[in-house]
Amino acid sequence: MFKVLSIGVVMVLLAGCASRPINQPVSKLDERTGYRFETMHAKAEDQENMVVLAFSGGGTRAAAFSFGVLEFLRNTEVVGPKGKKVRLLDSVGLITGVSGGSFTALSYGLYGEKLFDEYEKRFLKRDVQGEIVSRVLNPAYWPSLSSSGWGRSELAAQLYDEILFEGATFSDLTKRSGPFIVASATDISTGSRFVFSQRVFDTMCSDLGSVSLARAAAASSAVPVVLSPVTFNNYGGNCDWKPPVWMRPFLDNSNVKRPAARATRSIQSETSLANSTTKPYVHLVDGGVSDNVGMRGVLDSLELMEALYDTGTSTSLDRVRRVIVFVVNSLSDPKTTWDERERPPDTLTVLLKAAGTPIDHYSYEAVELLKDTSARWSSLRKIRDSAAMKTNKDPAIAALMKVPNAEIYTIDVSFKQIKDAEERFYLNQQPTSFVLTDEAVDRLRRAAGAVIVESPEFQRLMKDVGVTIKTKR
Repeated sequence: MFKVLSIGVVMVLLAGCASRPINQPVSKLDERTGYRFETMHAKAEDQENMVVLAFSGGGTRAAAFSFGVLEFLRNTEVVGPKGKKVRLLDSVGLITGVSGGSFTALSYGLYGEKLFDEYEKRFLKRDVQGEIVSRVLNPAYWPSLSSSGWGRSELAAQLYDEILFEGATFSDLTKRSGPFIVASATDISTGSRFVFSQRVFDTMCSDLGSVSLARAAAASSAVPVVLSPVTFNNYGGNCDWKPPVWMRPFLDNSNVKRPAARATRSIQSETSLANSTTKPYVHLVDGGVSDNVGMRGVLDSLELMEALYDTGTSTSLDRVRRVIVFVVNSLSDPKTTWDERERPPDTLTVLLKAAGTPIDHYSYEAVELLKDTSARWSSLRKIRDSAAMKTNKDPAIAALMKVPNAEIYTIDVSFKQIKDAEERFYLNQQPTSFVLTDEAVDRLRRAAGAVIVESPEFQRLMKDVGVTIKTKR
């Protein structure tokens, strides 16, 4: 008995020694290395089609719905460069993931094809939420949970590492040739979006490569109050970081042209991390607080690429003929009976609704902004290619007409696009949690493919590309 008690005491004491992982500082930066879009995009085989996936938040509901999109794209073939048939999945160059969607994004970035054989068992059809609660209630973890800097999110990250990521870091992603994965969280002190990219960590004079994927996923899904913020050290100002040449026009307040207002704001938020004297720590919470559908990163990236193309700084859009964006939105809209009763809903319910409604509105507006960009590019191309413009020799007018040749397709993959009313009602009732029934997971995966097939924008893509897309179901 004494021996058993001693072992128990030792376990508790050891648990009390736990401390959060510390991201490593760097004294010298190299823009040619590290996990950044510039280095990863260069590895892409299909430079004509840029497929972008935006995975929203929503717990396992989001993880399963976004996984269904990957399964559909894996089974869909198009004619790629030089007439070679390629899967649409192989043309994916960028995946943005928020909260629950970040698990699917990061896991696919790490495992690639292997994910299709293991994700269901290891994560989707597992009571992840129950396992987190079980650890919170386990006395062995209490000293750690009460220690400074090691909260419930660190405990969750530990579990994610064990069941899914197996100790992998962002350095492991740099070794792969798959799409660039953008997992995002929210800087709780500023409310701005925080992206796990070496470009951002450059400003912090830190090495992203040593950061675990599990901690990134934990930060991206750290729902305020329910889970604790995830903390990173900021060493900004202690290395040789300077804004890259391409970034300087976006930071010049005297630049009246304002090359890209949205991208400028994001870049300015990133550069604010360069001063660790006033901001020695960065506390991150759920990415859904700043962008629940993952579209802010897509909009910022396109605006930045367009601005760089316009100024001649980058020619990456010269090669791209189609930008195909799948907006994978698993936000649910369950019906309420609040207006049928005199008594209003309780305080917690009101707070949750107050937080979710603005996010829903932003998600709609983000999709519309992307459609506006598509329409603007298309209109400018028609004007540029008109007979009147071909005879116009004014260089100022020609500069205004410089527009990418890429056609943008915005494919809305959301519950509201499900035509079957019964199925739409069923999926809308699924909770935002990290546990669902096996049936719910399977129906979410099937629904994603069904929505894509029926999407008018997807049908337009099929017609414009001029090929038959073979879907193996």
